[in-house]
Amino acid sequence: MTVLTRRRLLKTAAIAGAGGVGLSAMGRFGGWAAARPEPVVLQTAKIKAKLMDVGQTRDVLTYGDAGMPPVLRMRKGEPFAARLVNAIDDPTTIHWHGIRVPNKMDGVPFLVQPYVYTGDHFDYAFTPPDAGTFWYHPHCNTLTQMGHGLTGVIVVENPGDPTFDAEIVINLRDWRLGDDGQFIDQFRPRDAARTGTYGTVRTANWLDQPQYDAPAGGLVRLRVAITDVTRIYAFRIDGAEATVMALDGNPVPQRFSPDALLLGPGQRMELAVRMPDDEGAIVSLRDVRGTKPKVLATLRAIGSSLKRDIRDVAPLEVNPVAEVDLAAAQHISLALSATAENVPSDGICGSLGYSFWAINKVPWPGDTPDPTAPLAELKLGRSYVIDMENLTPQSHPMHLHGMSFKVLSSSTREVQPLISDTYLIQPNEKVSLGFVADNLGDWLLHCHIIEHQKSGMTSYVRVV
Repeated sequence: MTVLTRRRLLKTAAIAGAGGVGLSAMGRFGGWAAARPEPVVLQTAKIKAKLMDVGQTRDVLTYGDAGMPPVLRMRKGEPFAARLVNAIDDPTTIHWHGIRVPNKMDGVPFLVQPYVYTGDHFDYAFTPPDAGTFWYHPHCNTLTQMGHGLTGVIVVENPGDPTFDAEIVINLRDWRLGDDGQFIDQFRPRDAARTGTYGTVRTANWLDQPQYDAPAGGLVRLRVAITDVTRIYAFRIDGAEATVMALDGNPVPQRFSPDALLLGPGQRMELAVRMPDDEGAIVSLRDVRGTKPKVLATLRAIGSSLKRDIRDVAPLEVNPVAEVDLAAAQHISLALSATAENVPSDGICGSLGYSFWAINKVPWPGDTPDPTAPLAELKLGRSYVIDMENLTPQSHPMHLHGMSFKVLSSSTREVQPLISDTYLIQPNEKVSLGFVADNLGDWLLHCHIIEHQKSGMTSYVRVV
C-alpha cells in the first residue's frame, strides 16, 4: 500500500484514504469534507470483514458498505455537516470525540439528543475550532457498537501546518474473536471490575501489522488514534528518528521522543518521523507495554533519499483554547473509586447490568431519561480546576466532552502543561486539570475504558 505523497497528489485529483485504508492527504492540499456543499452521509451497516486468516467475521459494524469507517477530513474554522443514517437493528448516535462542538451536536442520548432509531437519520452540523487528530464513535450501546467496529478517525486540517512528504493515519483497535473468527462475549464481569476485557485480535486499520511506503529520507506525519474499548498502549518507534508533535489534538509545549509513551483509549498522538535514507529500510510503530510487545504497523523507505531534517518541522499552530485563570478558578474535587452497588435496571442504550465503578461515590445509573444530578453547575466563562484523585488500583483515561483542559500538576510525576480532552490517570495519582467553562450545556465526564464507563464511572457537568 502506497502512502500519498506530495508528488503523487499533484498527479491525481482524488483523495485516497477515506474508504478505509487509513491514508490521507496533507492539510495544505485541502480536504474533501470542507469543499462539499452536501453533508457527508455516514450510514451504519452490518458487514462481513476479514479480520483473521480463518475466514470472514460476521456482524462487523461500520459506516458505509465495506471496510473500516472512513477517515473524515475537516478544515479548522470551516463548517462541516454529516447525516447519520441508521441501518442497523440498534439505536445509535455519533459523538465527535475531542471536537468542541455545540452541545446539541455531542451525540449523548437523552442528555443532549434522542437516539437515532433503525431507519431514521440525524443531521450533525458544526464548525471545528481546533486543528488536530480526533475520532468519532457511537454513544449508545457503546461496548457492542464500538467493539464491533464503529470507530473512525477525524483529521481537522490547518492550511498553515508545516509541510510533510507523506501522511499516514492509524486507527488502533482490538476485536473479541474466537478461534473461528467470530465474535465472542464483549466483556467478562471479573475483567470489567479490573482493567477491562481485552480483545483477542489486535489491528491497525483493521489489519495485522500493515506496512506503508514512504519516501526515503522524507518526513512523515504519523497520526495515531486509540479507538479501542480497553487497551492502554506504550508507544515506541524503532528504526527512525521520531518526535511527538501533538497529543489529543493539541501541540505539545515541548516535543519529545515517544519512548514508551503511555496513552489510553480515546487518546491520540501525532508524530514527525524522519524516514531512513536507505531504500527498503523498515520503521516500526510498536506497543511495548506488558509481557507481549507487538509491532502495530511498519513504514518502508522507498526511492532516493530526500535528505530532510526533522529539525526543520515548524511548530504547529496553537489551538484557540481559552487560558484558565488560576487565581480566580473555582476548584472541583473529584474522586474515582470502586463500588459494590448494583445497577437497579438496564439503561436504554445498553447497560452492562453491573456497577463496579463510581465518581464521587455515585455510580452512573445508565442512559436514562432521568440521569443523576450534575457533578457541578458551572458559570459560562468562569475558570475551574478539577482536582481528580484515583483511589483505585487501575488506570483510567478520563474524557471530558465539549471543552479542553490544561494539565496543571500531578502528585506522581512531572507533567507538561498539555491541552487535552482525555487524561490517563494512574493508580493513587492526584491531578489538577484547569479549564474555562466556555461551552453551554451538559457535558459528560467519563472513563474511556468502556466497561468502566458503562458500569458506573460516568457523570457530567452543566455549564449555564
